[in-house]
Amino acid sequence: MRQQKEKGVGIMQKIQLNLSQHQYSIFIETGLINNTADIVSDLFNTKKIIVITDENVYRFYGETIKTNLSSKDFDVNFIILEPGEETKSIASLQYIYNKLLDFSVNRDSLLVALGGGVVGDITGFVAATFLRGIRYIQIPTSVIAQVDSSIGGKVAVNLERGKNLIGNFYHPHAVIIDPQVLLTLDDRFFYDGMAEVIKYGLIKDSKLFNNLLKYKNKSEIMANMEYIIYTCCNIKKEIVEKDEKDTGLRMLLNFGHTLGHGIEAYYDYKTYTHGEGVAMGMYSISKIGEKLGLTKDGCSEKIKEALVQYHLPYKLPVHINDLLNIINKDKKVMDTGLNFILIKDLGEGYIKKVKLTDVAKFLGEDENKI
Repeated sequence: MRQQKEKGVGIMQKIQLNLSQHQYSIFIETGLINNTADIVSDLFNTKKIIVITDENVYRFYGETIKTNLSSKDFDVNFIILEPGEETKSIASLQYIYNKLLDFSVNRDSLLVALGGGVVGDITGFVAATFLRGIRYIQIPTSVIAQVDSSIGGKVAVNLERGKNLIGNFYHPHAVIIDPQVLLTLDDRFFYDGMAEVIKYGLIKDSKLFNNLLKYKNKSEIMANMEYIIYTCCNIKKEIVEKDEKDTGLRMLLNFGHTLGHGIEAYYDYKTYTHGEGVAMGMYSISKIGEKLGLTKDGCSEKIKEALVQYHLPYKLPVHINDLLNIINKDKKVMDTGLNFILIKDLGEGYIKKVKLTDVAKFLGEDENKI
């Protein structure tokens, strides 16, 4: 495998994530998908590889990955799932487990998650549970997966009564990120992922946020995508290393998500994407924060500017009171209350505990006036 070079556009960048019981590298470079076999052969002594992906991603990159891995004499098989959030289900787990048995997968085998957040989550869950745990790597193909969900070890599947209710922390053994694959995304899903990028700027890096305001079109964004991905992944690395199990600092990554998840659930996950929900959540919670003196005045207008520029919604489509019942069922709700994530200023996120009895008061009487 090529040696790591100094950070720069067009040069492979490497982030090392160091946890108490696990370490792994995140590799970032345009065109890197074509060097998958080099990375895998350098890191793993295995022959059998099972690539889990969905129909859309397979159509674009299935043959590329198969040809590349086969060139190093890996025994490669594919499990191809239907695209969409509905795939993150118990039924899909059973299907995948049976396919792994068909392929005679053992604990020396390697799983590859080739896709967006849904594929990454379910592949990680399978890896964590099949044969009590086997190795897997992530090759994320969406913006959200590249900047956020492919690293940090959160794996899960959904129940009919809620998202990610069955899950664990199980880290990949490598993450291979190629920004070039984002060119095949529909614009809506490209900008959907940029909501998470905006989030990182708001909670930890005002320079990143201000740079995002300078990019006037998709071409300019893509020209700076290696910098964007590296910055977001490095922020997440630093947070996860300090709080792997999401009990403190890592909660900052949920900025905008409490209201966003409520919006997604209210519309049965069929009207708004995850990023669109997060976008509305970030603007609304910052607007509320300003009203309560918890967020510097003017932040919400800057957030609104960024969201409009990135073709994302900002105003809640539903009255806040209609979200409260959904929010109260969120897995992040503790007996002592709910941790709301706010910003003091651009790039300065913080956590505020709110008792359930005070949630309505905290959110305001009529969020639709915001």
